[in-house]
Amino acid sequence: MEKKQYGLGDVVQMKKPHPCGTNEMEIIRMGMDIRIKCVGCKHSVLVPRAKFESKLKKVLRSAEAASEAPTDATE
Repeated sequence: MEKKQYGLGDVVQMKKPHPCGTNEMEIIRMGMDIRIKCVGCKHSVLVPRAKFESKLKKVLRSAEAASEAPTDATE
């Protein structure tokens, strides 16, 4: 099974929803622990990396792909 690629600023989908009802989380800090912020209610949680990787379902929006998107520079 391939390891999922995720990074700082990515919006990920977790296997179980947050108590507010959404299961979309934004990664706001990475290290030995990963801090994720609920997209719905803005509550943040610090999760050990191993637990985060086991609970991660998929990456919904990558921050890297959004920053590389071409912008229309009309002046």
